[in-house]
Amino acid sequence: MTTPTVTASAALPSEADLECIVEQVLAEASKQGATSAEASVSVGTGLSVHVRRGEVETLEHERDRAIAVAVYFGHRQGTASSSDFSADSVRDTVAAACSIARYTSEDPAQGLADPERMATKLPELDLDHPWDLSADDAIELALTCEAAALDADPRISNSEGAGVTTGRSLRVYGNSHGFLGSVTGTRHGLNCVVVAGEGAGMQRDYWYTVAREPGALEAAAAVGRRAAERAVRRLGSTQVETGRMPVLYVPETARGLIGHFIGAVQGSALYRNASFLVDHLGEPIFPEHVTMTEYPHLPRALGSAAFDGEGVATADRTLVDAGVLSGYVLDSYSARKLGMSTTGNAGGVHNLTVQPGALDFDGLLREMGDGLVVTELMGQGANTVTGDYSRGAAGFLVRNGQLDQPVEEITVAGNLRDMFRTLRAVGSDMDTRGGIRTGSILLDDVMVAGR
Repeated sequence: MTTPTVTASAALPSEADLECIVEQVLAEASKQGATSAEASVSVGTGLSVHVRRGEVETLEHERDRAIAVAVYFGHRQGTASSSDFSADSVRDTVAAACSIARYTSEDPAQGLADPERMATKLPELDLDHPWDLSADDAIELALTCEAAALDADPRISNSEGAGVTTGRSLRVYGNSHGFLGSVTGTRHGLNCVVVAGEGAGMQRDYWYTVAREPGALEAAAAVGRRAAERAVRRLGSTQVETGRMPVLYVPETARGLIGHFIGAVQGSALYRNASFLVDHLGEPIFPEHVTMTEYPHLPRALGSAAFDGEGVATADRTLVDAGVLSGYVLDSYSARKLGMSTTGNAGGVHNLTVQPGALDFDGLLREMGDGLVVTELMGQGANTVTGDYSRGAAGFLVRNGQLDQPVEEITVAGNLRDMFRTLRAVGSDMDTRGGIRTGSILLDDVMVAGR
């Protein structure tokens, strides 16, 4: 197959070029009567390849660009966006935002973040590591990954494919306070999904690796073999007897559990009274051994940011201190609705880290004794208004501290309030592949529904 000679490291426009566009937007907003405005301009380039059964299924080269504008007439907001960077488009986009703002109702919480919260010193976070990867090289990596999975075990019967992605982006944000900041970053990844077994007993599983710098990725063959190992060990899955038992969430599923907690302490849920943790600031939510801290300035981390989506400076802060809820997750709008101050989380959390305990995964198995390990979750059955939780799951029964029978078609259920309180331990096997960083999480007493 003949492939394009394009590489993933295609050049981006300069920061100065995008800063000039942001300044044009802000000047145009003022010219059209806005009392204040904010704008972001972003561009990105990327390459993605997907192969299956030794053949290339997709090969995509991506180039994205966007302008997002928000204008304010007092406390009335209007927003508009465009992918056209021309002067005429800038003028028309701002005009559209202004037209919307003039017809919206006043909202005292609307407006830019407070000027004293703007970031003034931007630490070097080392987020930009371009990968000079040609399409041919990307295809070869994906083929190597899939071949390693297919060759890993004779019980691997099929493949859903392997993929390689690489991308680089530049974003510039500015507002009427005089703030102007830029972020250039990269994100690279490999993944593989394979099927083990035949007929009704088939099982599928996956593995992936993702990092800012290509040298930090797991080897392609290792990703394939890990996907195969995970699929094979699920063969012979059955259901469990319904009952209450300890449940151990592996890091990939534990991240989702912490994500439900973040959803319940986000400002948008709190000011709408749509969270079971409304008015719980300063109260114990978890046991004393649980601490969660944001570290937004970790070099090369996927969730690192010197400033949030409103230009507010980020800083280390503890969200849960010895089990006690010590902070919410707020942007400026939700903070004003609550009579509080922004926490620098416009756009989400930044490397929220659940403090690891002393035990690794095997140690947590021994600590649990008998119970269930959850390796996969299905569905969206978490209600942050009531805390009710019910999700389809698959994993392994544990007996005498050892993985035993693979299980599937089960449901783990309870109330998040109770589940958080029974969090017995956090593992040292931290997964850093995202904005939430956690090890495995062991809960003492969860309802598991099966047969």
